[in-house]
Amino acid sequence: MTDKTDLSQNDGSAEKDPKDWTTGDEDATPAQKSYMSTMAVEAGEAVPDSLTKAEASEKIHELQQKTGRDDSTERP
Repeated sequence: MTDKTDLSQNDGSAEKDPKDWTTGDEDATPAQKSYMSTMAVEAGEAVPDSLTKAEASEKIHELQQKTGRDDSTERP
């Protein structure tokens, strides 16, 4: 019998928490920085220049919610 991970204990996604990423402490990627910059302007916020990949991912999620670009909602 194959051991299967029970996803019912979380939100049902198989995504890892950014804090658990093996590369999470590396510098944010240029793509992350660009996306954050765009959304920060829309949200009227400043984003620190030196964020890790994990921190950038969390900030992106926060900004998506503030700007209505929340990636958890279905788009047409």
